[in-house]
Amino acid sequence: MSKRIIQSDVYKLQPAIVKSLIGLGDAAAHELEHSLIHLVKLRASQINGCAFCQHMHANEARKDGEQQHRLDVLPAWKEVDIFSARERAALAWTEAMTLVANEGISDEIYAATAQHFTEKELINLTAAIVTINAWNRIAVGFHFAPAF
Repeated sequence: MSKRIIQSDVYKLQPAIVKSLIGLGDAAAHELEHSLIHLVKLRASQINGCAFCQHMHANEARKDGEQQHRLDVLPAWKEVDIFSARERAALAWTEAMTLVANEGISDEIYAATAQHFTEKELINLTAAIVTINAWNRIAVGFHFAPAF
């Protein structure tokens, strides 16, 4: 891989962007279950191919008590019944928001998600998804690598 801006330099060169993304993510996550936020961050990171964020968010989820077998099948969440209806709605919304350029957001996905979230929760869920997608794009763009 070609040399790119390293992670620590991104934080040093543009601390306001880092602070803003952290603030947005924290504000959104404060209003929702931590377990749900972990699933959303991990699923978006999987879709975006962000190894750095996948590694970090899987570790954080496990540390907070998420079960490994649920993380193992997260990419195939539609095929298993181990996720709650609320989690499934959040994962569908995460996929739609992350892939918004492909198909937009259908009324059906919005309605299905809105059945499980208040308006305020849906705004916060959306902000959490926007935030992780921004982090993914920074990490993928600059080839941030997880530390194993």
